[in-house]
This record gives sequence, C-alpha cells and structure tokens, in this order.
Amino acid sequence: MTLLPQEANSYLRQRAAGAPWTLAGHSGQGFHGAIVIPSLAEGLSLRTTLASLAANPAAELDRFLVVVVINQRNDAEEQQHACNQADLAWLAQTDSCPGLKLAWVDASSPGLELPQRHGGVGLARKIGLDLVLDRLDWSRSPILVCLDADTLVEANYLAAIRQHFATSPAGAAALNFRHQPASEPRHQAAIDRYELFIRSYALGLAAAGSPYAFTAVGSAMACRAETYIRCGGMNRRRAGEDFYFLQQAVKTDGVATLCGTCVHPSSRVSERTPFGTGRNITQQLTAETPLLFYPVEAFQLLQAWLSTVSGATQATAARLSDQASQLSPILAEFLEECAFTNTWEGLQKNHGQPSQRLRAFHGWFDGLKTLRLVHRLCDSGFERQEPEHTLHHLFDWCGLDSSGDLTDQLVRVRQQQAQPTLFSIESPGILC
Repeated sequence: MTLLPQEANSYLRQRAAGAPWTLAGHSGQGFHGAIVIPSLAEGLSLRTTLASLAANPAAELDRFLVVVVINQRNDAEEQQHACNQADLAWLAQTDSCPGLKLAWVDASSPGLELPQRHGGVGLARKIGLDLVLDRLDWSRSPILVCLDADTLVEANYLAAIRQHFATSPAGAAALNFRHQPASEPRHQAAIDRYELFIRSYALGLAAAGSPYAFTAVGSAMACRAETYIRCGGMNRRRAGEDFYFLQQAVKTDGVATLCGTCVHPSSRVSERTPFGTGRNITQQLTAETPLLFYPVEAFQLLQAWLSTVSGATQATAARLSDQASQLSPILAEFLEECAFTNTWEGLQKNHGQPSQRLRAFHGWFDGLKTLRLVHRLCDSGFERQEPEHTLHHLFDWCGLDSSGDLTDQLVRVRQQQAQPTLFSIESPGILC
C-alpha cells in the first residue's frame, strides 16, 4: 500500500467521492501520474482516444495509470446505459488497449450510477481522481491529468506534461488545445467561432491584468497531486468544473500554460451539459442564439478598476467605491451588490502589508466575479457584437495584428496564447 502524506489522508477522509465506486483493472501502484477520462456512452470515441494515448512512448506509458470512469446518471436513457455496458465489457478484455496501464470505474451499472442531482462530468472526474491518489508515488510529486473520451492527444503528450511539471513554478497547467476538424464547412465555422470567442475573452482578461486569464478546457488541464488536495479536489458540477477548478488553482498554487504539445477536443454537437462547447455548437447550428462577442470597452473598464485597486491598496473602502463610481455607475452598483465595502474593510484588518492585501483582493475578485462583471456591463450599457465588428478593436488594444478575417485572427490568438504564461494572484499574467 502506498504511503500517503497526511494532507492526502485528511482529504480522502473528509472530501473524497467515497463509496460505492472502486477501481478495477490494473492493480499496480507507485505511478508518477494518472490520466483520468470520464466516459458517457462514448463507444468508438473512447477507443480512439485511448489509441492516441497508447501512441506515446512505452517508457512514458509505464509511468502513468490510465483510469476511465464509465458513468451515467440514474435517469439516463437506455441507449446510454447499453453503450456504457458495452464499453465496460470492452475494457475488461485483456487485449483491449495494449501498452496502457489501464484501470476503470463502473459508475453505470445499477446501484453505481451517479446521482441525478449532482451527476455529471465534474463528479465523474472527481471519482477517478480521488480513487487514484493511493496509487501514486508521492515521493515524486505525482501528476494528475484530465482528459475526455472524445479527445485526441499527440505522441509527445505525456513527455511534455512530465517535463513541464519538472520545472514549472505553478501547481496546475492549462494545455494548448485545438478542436478536431468538423465534418462540413458550416460546422467548422461554428467551432472556430466558439474557440475564437473563449480565446478572445481570455485575451481581454490578460490585457486587463486579471490573474484569471486562462482558457478552461476540461480535457486540457493537469495539476500536481498536492495542488489537487490544496484545491479541495475536483468539484461536482455538471458543467464548468474545469473553470472552477482552475480558478481555485490560481488562488493556491498558480496555473501555467503547458507548451510543447496540443490536445484535440471533439467539435461534435452535444447537449450533454448545460453549457460548453457541444451545447454552444448546437445553438449556433440551429440558430437559437447568435454567439456575440464582448466589446473591448468592457475589458478596458475592468483594467481601469484593477489598476485603481493596485495603485491604492491603502485607501479606504469609501475612497475606492467613489473611484469606482467615477469609472462607471454600473461597476459601483455591482461592487455594492458584492458587499465590496465590508470585504475591503476586512482585508485591511487582516492583511497589513499592501502586497498581502492585493493578493487577498484578487482571491476575492476572482474569475467568477470578473465574468459576472463583464456580463453586467454588457447587459447594462456595452453591447455584445458580431466578432467582425468588435475583434479588431480588441486586437488593436492588445497589440495584436487585427487584419484579415476571423480565421486569421484565430491563428494569431492561438499563437499568442501558446506562449508560456503564469496565472497567479501573486503575479498575474507573467511570462514564465
């Protein structure tokens, strides 16, 4: 049995997913890391994902345990249940995926399904991540990797992850990603537009000086096991679990971009989660709602607010609130609703040093509050617009070439965001 550090034992006692789920398959221990893959009725997609992973060098594969969490809620359709049972049977075959140290979790069979209320990808990830903790070699600062069962990886995937964490100052990583090509032009335009949307939002946050300027993609993130524990483990959300986990990692150990390899999430249409890639593509293709982009003015106001706080860490809450009112009545109203005055007074009382107070402020004014502020600004004055109208303003403000069409702009922002960057409330947006 692997000797776990005290913090890991405490976490498993108090916060782990717990029964009734267990690991089946490979029983080895002492791994340098683990890759956890939630799978809901994936069939061929799961096998293709595992085959891409198995194309990594054997020496790297020996270091990592691969865990597939076959899952469904207890209200799942019969078709999903049947596919999950077929996938479990395939995993149990001794030659199902040669080269991988392969284990799996049955969260699909009767009595083992995920609960209807909290069941989803967040809980599925959490189950797998929690179960592998006692299979790791904790003397090596082991690594936990999140992947999805419809995502392809490159042959240097594991080596790039391992090499990154050997030198990175951050405890978590957001991997470079690029969606798989779609089957037809209209679908390709939709996935490109969505990727440009999430990347342009992160671009605006970075220019504004926010420490939360990462792009959260659940199949493209990893962390040290120690960081996973310090973050309180994976959350149980049905969607957005990647955003909330990386947000917490920014506050604890930092998040860095992981360069040198790329993961390729699916561009398929899906309604499995309340929001995210699949749902957004569905909405675009069915013309339910147009995907409009945030205007540069929202990010400029965010920058002005963050700069105001950074330059006045010893100011009173009343003075900062007055400055917020001068910047924007909408901002002032938002801060009042968030109880900024009481919060700032508490930060002044508990953090005597300006640097500590600013760090605590960024811990409070986190990625979720930032997103809510941007939404409030767009709902109350700044209008969301077609990307052809707004992106060239954003790119110009960020110092990027804004010429060309949306495809050209997507290429440029991909290149810009592939640079090694550290996101931390200690030092937001610093190149590694």
